[in-house]
Amino acid sequence: MEIQQLHAVASQVRRDIVRMVAGANSGHPGGSLGCADFLTVLYFEIMKHNPDHFSMDGKEEDLFFLSNGHISPVWYSVLARAGYFPIEELGTFRKINARLQGHPSVDKKIPGVRMASGSLGQGLSNAIGAALTKKLNHDKTLVFSLHGDGELQEGQIWEAAMYAAANKVDNLIATIDYNGRQIDGDVDDVLSLGDLKGKWQAFGWEVLEMNGHDYDSLIGTLNQAKALTGKGKPIVIIMTTEMGQGVDYMVGSHKWHGVAPNAEQLQLALDQLEETLGDY
Repeated sequence: MEIQQLHAVASQVRRDIVRMVAGANSGHPGGSLGCADFLTVLYFEIMKHNPDHFSMDGKEEDLFFLSNGHISPVWYSVLARAGYFPIEELGTFRKINARLQGHPSVDKKIPGVRMASGSLGQGLSNAIGAALTKKLNHDKTLVFSLHGDGELQEGQIWEAAMYAAANKVDNLIATIDYNGRQIDGDVDDVLSLGDLKGKWQAFGWEVLEMNGHDYDSLIGTLNQAKALTGKGKPIVIIMTTEMGQGVDYMVGSHKWHGVAPNAEQLQLALDQLEETLGDY
């Protein structure tokens, strides 16, 4: 897909996000908006996957695990726009008995979702398990995962990081959404991550860095990561983003981590986001 087309998809995804959260009067717009470009590129350009024939096993397909499950609006939008389920279903976000709950779950049998997430810190362990399964099955496709920077304060992440390096889980590409914000404030103020690149290198991972809003950087770095698979090391990408990207009054503020816009704020957001594929 051309970069202009990817931009168009991401703009619509951002519209979906703010409309979903406003419609439910609940949800997490900040991180969702920040990861719209990444997930658009991942699903529409990078991953090998088949929306028409979803299976939990995902044999001969690349798999994706969302560890920071609270940014479900962006994932649901991308899945719907990629053809996993009807776009109209986005209007049921966080409604009682709907499949699209605030945190993804497997009991809802949502096409594209293979792990319940929301309890932070668990996604890397799940991704490692899937990657090892692919190795046992001689399946050459890859496993991708996404994690929040505040999530790295969870100890299980680092246990998983040690395990992956020690066991040469080299068919795994993890990405960190490094926006510097979490629910209680700036990451540096809550619990600084220090030299994050140095930490991952010390844990035995191949480390790349990219700009999460620059499409050349996204595509180039993700393709570089794919080229590094199979060489004995798991790969992590530190992705710099802005929380609330695309909506000027949300950008860079942790206050929009988990707050829904009201009707007036929603209209201000929609005025800044081009409708490209049609609203649901």
